[in-house]
Amino acid sequence: MSAATTRSRTPDRLCAEAVDLARTAAEEAAAPGVVGEHVGVVAEGDRVVTHYFECKELGYRGWRWAATVARASRAKTVTLDEVVLLPGPDAVLAPEWVPWSERLRPGDMGPGDLLPTDAEDLRLEPGYTGEEEPPPNSLVSAELAELAEAEDADLTAALPTVPRRGTISAIAEELGMRRARVLSRYGLHTAADRWEEAYGAKTPMAQAAPATCVSCGFLQPIGGSLGQAFGVCANEFAPADGRVVSLSYGCGGHSEAAVMPTPPRPPAPVIDETRVDPFPLRPAPDSGSVPPATDEDTAELGHS
Repeated sequence: MSAATTRSRTPDRLCAEAVDLARTAAEEAAAPGVVGEHVGVVAEGDRVVTHYFECKELGYRGWRWAATVARASRAKTVTLDEVVLLPGPDAVLAPEWVPWSERLRPGDMGPGDLLPTDAEDLRLEPGYTGEEEPPPNSLVSAELAELAEAEDADLTAALPTVPRRGTISAIAEELGMRRARVLSRYGLHTAADRWEEAYGAKTPMAQAAPATCVSCGFLQPIGGSLGQAFGVCANEFAPADGRVVSLSYGCGGHSEAAVMPTPPRPPAPVIDETRVDPFPLRPAPDSGSVPPATDEDTAELGHS
């Protein structure tokens, strides 16, 4: 270890004693009553010392005012270098900054919000536009990239150009193929994983379902390669109504879950109008199976 390193760890005596100079400088930089007690001295180098003072400002718990002082070689006068507010070991700090593209979550977008996609987005790849080169206003075109670099601007979606009639571009547009970019294999896989996790075979609803969606009459097929494993639920009473569901998903609203039996119909009543059965209003005393009893016999039982 060199002598210079050893001297840098030991605070200079004159600089360490300049507490009043450091406090005065810190009070000038801070608001009145914000600078607190002197909490420490750190040697920054040869004849360079930093004094730390407690910060009493609200919202800065654990922060410290740092006033750095120094003196020249063989000089007895201590001068001020700088005053800054620094966080201490137990300071309350803001969370680490995260770019907006990483903070964005599903459902965060509202009406009027724009979500531009990067030109190198892994979820997208160039689509078939009927031309060898992308249109001039496409996000992946060289012309628009050069313009954005010259203007120092971000790439945003532009209005598509109308192809001329009879060209390959016009035919591709009629078939729904003329798009600058389409989903890449990575984009397809991430979408499939997301939908499978939300409405797939491993969900509790699918585990308790009587059958899967592949045999349900309420399943609406979708096109493309994802249609081999997913569809759209069209049962208004199902928990996944209007959602993209896996063919292996299922719920209690399956179209063939149960066949309701036809309720039995009672037979038509038979009315015989040719015979009359007389029924006395007061039955005879000896018509029942229990012999008649007098009031004296029932009095012992507490009958009224």
